[in-house]
Amino acid sequence: MKVFFISLLFINIIVFILAGYDKHQARKNKQRIPENTLFFLEAIGGTIGLLTAMLLFRHKTSKMSFIVKFSIILIFQAVLVYLYLTHKS
Repeated sequence: MKVFFISLLFINIIVFILAGYDKHQARKNKQRIPENTLFFLEAIGGTIGLLTAMLLFRHKTSKMSFIVKFSIILIFQAVLVYLYLTHKS
């Protein structure tokens, strides 16, 4: 279980840094981090890191398609956690 939480921490730090870097690149009109990369990292456990970066850097917060996809992944994860916790033996 300890390895799981360390992995989640690592993923959240990585996605936070990448989202911050993407915001930096956006301001300079340079090559960006693909949204699918950010969504993949969110899906494998980086939701908190991406949400924190979005709020802190005000990144992608006005792009509705990004918010919708982010929310779908978040809801899916919440359902999985709920099912895991309620069906635990």
